[in-house]
Amino acid sequence: MRHSCALTALLALSGNCLAQSSVDLYGIVDVALRGSSGLAAGNSPAPAGHTAAVSSGIDNTSRWGLKGREALGNGWAAQFRLEGGINADAGTQAKSDRLFDRQAWAGIETPYGALAAGRQTNLISDALIPVDPLGKRYAAFNPNINVAGLSNTAFGTHAFGRQYGPSGYADNFYRLDNTVKYTANAGPLLARAAWSFGEVPGDTSASSSHGAALAYQRPEWTVSGAVEQFRSREDLVLNAWTLGAAVRAGAWQFKANIARNKAGTGPDKTVRQRVLSAGVSRQLMPDLLLTTAWYRVRRVATGFQDDGFDRAFLFLEKTLAPRTTAYAEADHTLWHGDAAGRSGSQPNARHGTGLTLGLMQKF
Repeated sequence: MRHSCALTALLALSGNCLAQSSVDLYGIVDVALRGSSGLAAGNSPAPAGHTAAVSSGIDNTSRWGLKGREALGNGWAAQFRLEGGINADAGTQAKSDRLFDRQAWAGIETPYGALAAGRQTNLISDALIPVDPLGKRYAAFNPNINVAGLSNTAFGTHAFGRQYGPSGYADNFYRLDNTVKYTANAGPLLARAAWSFGEVPGDTSASSSHGAALAYQRPEWTVSGAVEQFRSREDLVLNAWTLGAAVRAGAWQFKANIARNKAGTGPDKTVRQRVLSAGVSRQLMPDLLLTTAWYRVRRVATGFQDDGFDRAFLFLEKTLAPRTTAYAEADHTLWHGDAAGRSGSQPNARHGTGLTLGLMQKF
């Protein structure tokens, strides 16, 4: 949805409207009815019993944003993006302390690649985009986003317990502040490199992050991987990597990925996580897509029993119009070790099951 002067007035931005020659307002509103057993409304382990909720962002994360691009001539262009998550079930910001928690950057596009600076996704996340079996659906519950992509490392007894890289949050390093990212295409090759400044006085490595990603993309198949290192303010190190592939054969698509990370959490203390994932999707009809996915997560932490979980998903999506999709989702989680934990004195269920009916609209 293209806006110029009207968008500028709506947002009470000052300046000459003619200078903003290409600005888009865009977003997703995804709301669903969800019932679950053995899971709380936020999908954490819970005692046996049923829960019903209105949920936001199950097929795709609800969000809104602004993006702009202005040609500078000779293949050069200036661009920016501001994007914030929203809880469509409650009408609130996804992060109460940040208006644009998902992306906030400006950059230059050149014939030799693109350079952007600001708050951006980490390189592990970028590498997962084409090879995650769910296509990064259900971000709040997708192990490739939470465990491999480091969006939520806080569940259970194996939490990292601190911030690695300049994310602004403990146990969540999926997006990083103060990041400079370079992206270049050379035929089927897509390469990325990034450095996130920790901004700790007197120590350039503390709270920083750096890494590289490489993908080889063809119409029928893709291979994508990345390595990245994150450091805490105390200079503890978190190393992460991911490698996956996607293959398309007619109406079928097959995806698989492996990811691992290891964090130093104190003197002679570490947390190690690994995620195996695989999935199949099929275009049943031009407007009907079936996607299945399986994830196996295992965790090892100094001083704790090994744990993890297995989780399976099924998504059925019906395109009602170019911007409107109805969907049904089912998931099942089996907890291992102490991952299920307890709620007070009551043990949580060893199994969790969810069923969802939802509607997603894009603008």
